[in-house]
Amino acid sequence: MNAVAVQEYLIAVALVLVAASATAAALARDPVRQAVLLAVLGLCLTVLFTLLQAPDVALSQLAVGTAVTPLLILLTVRKVRRTTAPHHDRDGRRHKGADES
Repeated sequence: MNAVAVQEYLIAVALVLVAASATAAALARDPVRQAVLLAVLGLCLTVLFTLLQAPDVALSQLAVGTAVTPLLILLTVRKVRRTTAPHHDRDGRRHKGADES
């Protein structure tokens, strides 16, 4: 097997991984799981861009797609869940005026 065939095989494997991780991220229902799968997708895209000899795009994808974007999603989900959760006193009773949703 020559070097070109190995390179094409690795690119095909990376494309399959990108397609599988993108499908899994799109089908996930939980936002936390989606963020984790988005990070995995970013990592797969980083590998693909590296194999396609685009190191500048791979580094950008590694920083933004694998680290920053999933982190921002996780922080947003945490903030939304914290502000929509009902408030309780120390003894477990709910505050007056706390909505039921």
